[in-house]
Amino acid sequence: MRDLSRQRIFIITTREASEVVGAFYSASRAPELGLASVEVTIPPNHTLGKLERAKRLPPNPRTEFTIVDPVTYSNEASFIAEIDRQLAKRPAGQRKLLLFIHGYNNTTSDALLRLAQFVEDTGFQGVPVLFTWASAARAPRYVYDLNSALVARVKIKEMADILVRTRAESADLFAHSMGAFLMMEGLVDAEQAGYLGRRKTINHFILASPDIDIDLFRTQIGLLPQPVREKMYILVSKDDSALRLSRRIAGGVPRVGAADAQELERLGPTVIDLSEIDNSSSGSHSKFAGSPEVVQLIGSGLNTAGRFGESATPGLDRILESVPIRIVGN
Repeated sequence: MRDLSRQRIFIITTREASEVVGAFYSASRAPELGLASVEVTIPPNHTLGKLERAKRLPPNPRTEFTIVDPVTYSNEASFIAEIDRQLAKRPAGQRKLLLFIHGYNNTTSDALLRLAQFVEDTGFQGVPVLFTWASAARAPRYVYDLNSALVARVKIKEMADILVRTRAESADLFAHSMGAFLMMEGLVDAEQAGYLGRRKTINHFILASPDIDIDLFRTQIGLLPQPVREKMYILVSKDDSALRLSRRIAGGVPRVGAADAQELERLGPTVIDLSEIDNSSSGSHSKFAGSPEVVQLIGSGLNTAGRFGESATPGLDRILESVPIRIVGN
């Protein structure tokens, strides 16, 4: 169907390949990184901020997001070459990567569909890359997911070494929920190894609803240099029901994604408080993709080298004036 909008998404994974038809990757942990890509088609009737997902398979591409054309790469060189081909289709200034790390309780398909919807709705012009780690995709298996994120941590440098060899001009890093824990651990490791500042230009480090122990986060961010902290954005919401659950599992320790915006801002990042946003089609834990206004705000930041919330366009001014989004920080 040639008239459908399409998003080619590249995949770097610590999951084992799945033997289940249509599943692509499983919840099992792989000793080596897997490299792949898929195309996701977006239905013509797509509504901004909504993920029109099939309730039964196969999906109808006319009304639902559909994953097609899976490709696996046997080596890093072929993976990098294909990313470079996609980058070359963009004009200078838009040849950038968006690295997305998903959260707890996600299948590969969950993460792919969400990333495709997010890229479509933000209008991101670069090439999206998904880092998918071995989540069990079952709510009771929180500890398994946390340990899978720790297993994946040792592969962050390997992933970075692959992406830095592409011809991308710059990159944005975006992590959701438990994926933010993995991102922060990777940044700390990179800084302590002395190679964080030698990577491609990073425009933004974005943590959406981070499922991170607040005391651990204070330690993590304290180990990062000021230029990184100044490019960091944290999306928080005090009504986040998923983080209330993880707080109970963690013995009552507050999570960063539900913390006080002013308290977090004092640590260095810019904080975007979404507590008063109540129109998310994806619930309180995924307002970054489920609220049309929030998606547009993030898009305005991703598509410029500037700071989120700056008066870059009249449209952004209207968004900030019409909805209760509070931006705290530099």
